[in-house]
Amino acid sequence: QVQLVESGGGSVQAGGSLRLSCVASGYTYWGNCMGWFRQAPGKEREGVAAIYTAGGGTLYAGSVKGRFTISQGNAKNIVYLQMNTLKPEDTAMYYCAATTVGCGARPAPLYQYPYSSWGQGTQVTVSS
Repeated sequence: QVQLVESGGGSVQAGGSLRLSCVASGYTYWGNCMGWFRQAPGKEREGVAAIYTAGGGTLYAGSVKGRFTISQGNAKNIVYLQMNTLKPEDTAMYYCAATTVGCGARPAPLYQYPYSSWGQGTQVTVSS
């Protein structure tokens, strides 16, 4: 059974930093991208960042570009999201996603449809 487990969420003041981690398990083959999404109360889930696990290429939503960095661990089933200069509008539940088949060309990995597995989420709260 495929599992994604996120960690690293918490409460910080505006301007602070957090690093989220996602560990994927239960499958011997992973498709070529993993992503981070977020959902604030009353809003749609949106793509934040994604990484092509084979080549390491990354892509970001405009609202976080320059502040967030997605990266992989030494094992390709671990992905991180370093979040700097956090803003109150970054407050949301953050979800990790993975696909076991190809996820398509940019900007597909920032959309939900390529992904078949999702984590339970980790809460990020940024106070002003």
